[in-house]
Amino acid sequence: MSMEFGVLGPLTLESGGRSFLPTAPKPKQLLALLVLNANRVTSAAACIEELWHSDPPATAGSTLQTYVLHIRKALGLVPGVGSLTAARGILKTYDYGYELEVCPDDVDVYRFGMLVREGQRAQDRGHDHRAAELFGQALDVWRGDVLVDVQLGPSLQVHARGLEEARLGVWERRIEAELRLGRHHRLLSELASTAARYPVHENIHAQLMVALYRSGRQTDALAVFQRLRAVLRRELGLDPSVKLQRLYQAVLRADPLLDIHLGGGPGLSLDLAVEAARSA
Repeated sequence: MSMEFGVLGPLTLESGGRSFLPTAPKPKQLLALLVLNANRVTSAAACIEELWHSDPPATAGSTLQTYVLHIRKALGLVPGVGSLTAARGILKTYDYGYELEVCPDDVDVYRFGMLVREGQRAQDRGHDHRAAELFGQALDVWRGDVLVDVQLGPSLQVHARGLEEARLGVWERRIEAELRLGRHHRLLSELASTAARYPVHENIHAQLMVALYRSGRQTDALAVFQRLRAVLRRELGLDPSVKLQRLYQAVLRADPLLDIHLGGGPGLSLDLAVEAARSA
């Protein structure tokens, strides 16, 4: 029976629908680090830094070994593993660190990455239906914020930030594919709520402007730009980018180029704006 590891949400170690996750905070934190570095050695020094930052106790080395033992005991309870000896073959010890050996298909972050790569290949070939489907499947792998129930040290914080940024980027690519498929009406609510969560994110606001414009709501599309400009000036002392200003002008003059790609074809929201401005 295979094990399944999850970091895209609460940390999980499951088999057959049962949880075998260690309960103590530090072993959970160490397991999360090992899962995110699965199939490669994580140095003992990196583990110690993650668990205790720059102020490890004098007993850090021996305590780390104890936490490794806790994880191995949890692995040994999994029916497909069955013993502490077998668990040592999964969580391996080297002279300078530890390696968690897993099948990539059994780790949610690996499945996410594989689906994203497949979606990008489909998008590169102009297959927007398939790309939107694959990006959606990748996003469905997520169960919440990264490691929401785990204390994050310096390394896990970096991993978490990178994964959350990747999640948002995939979401944007899914929206881009769906906009090219003419699905603007059904994207409006999702885009509006996401723009509210990211009040200074220009590309999301550009996508919302395009969706509103294509839904016959030109005034609302212009208002999105005006609100974004006010927030950028108040929070960052900046004006919207040139690309976004060009999109605003294209919407203002109802440039027909904004509607060209409804049935599919190349070009992202901001790129459409640049083209529209150049054609003026």
